Amino acid sequence: NGVMNLSIKDIQGEMLIVSQFTLQAKTAKGNRPSYIKAAKPDISVPLYEAFCKSMETHLEKEVKTGVFGADMQVALINDGPVTIWMDSKEKDY
Repeated sequence: NGVMNLSIKDIQGEMLIVSQFTLQAKTAKGNRPSYIKAAKPDISVPLYEAFCKSMETHLEKEVKTGVFGADMQVALINDGPVTIWMDSKEKDY
């Protein structure tokens, strides 16, 4: 029915990119998450900036960004509800 056939570029939508170090949290040892495997800023900041630039190039417009590494309050209205987790590594589930 075409519900998800249009891209953000097709609908001339906007994009907000916010860094989130908690995506790499491990909770296997108790309740407190470990972020040991999260990339250090010398690696993660250039990756974040390159991703933001890549999205601006693809969308042919400015994207909004958060402040890398900052504690932020983010509010949004989803047109969904849809959340898609994308992972480049193959896993056996």
